[in-house]
Amino acid sequence: MNQSNGQNGPLVAVVMGSKSDYAVMKDCSDLLEQFGVRHEVRIISAHRTPDRALAFASGAEAQGLKLIIAAAGKAAHLAGVLAAVTTVPVLGVPMATSDLGGLDSLLSMVQMPAGIPVGTTAIGKAGAKNAALLAVAILAISDPQLRDQLKDFRKKMQAEVEAADAEVREGCLS
Repeated sequence: MNQSNGQNGPLVAVVMGSKSDYAVMKDCSDLLEQFGVRHEVRIISAHRTPDRALAFASGAEAQGLKLIIAAAGKAAHLAGVLAAVTTVPVLGVPMATSDLGGLDSLLSMVQMPAGIPVGTTAIGKAGAKNAALLAVAILAISDPQLRDQLKDFRKKMQAEVEAADAEVREGCLS
């Protein structure tokens, strides 16, 4: 994970409500790293460290952040709290929970009141990966090199599916 300050500081912050979320959010960080997107990873709780959460989000723009990816479970207030005090776009990743499987987290994030949007991805690992890819796509709007990397990434996925299809078809036809 790239961490620095100044003009070479992080463009994306991957924030999670607790250390237990890191096992899932590592996939997000790894994808950002794969694309060369400067980012930082933080643990900040909307409930247990509210002053820290507000200070982080209110300083996000001055820090040079372009996007915040916020992961949280259960009540999942982190993304909404951060979005409430910054104009930097916030993408929420609902975490799976032992109580309701992550449906609680998902509903908490997608039910933001009008005026304070949180772009919300799928629950868990798929959501973590998609949040990273969505961040890359957003940053690629103004970065042609990143846009080319994203196109190549998608072409590689397409080739993998086509190869798997050919492999299955050959097995089925034999």
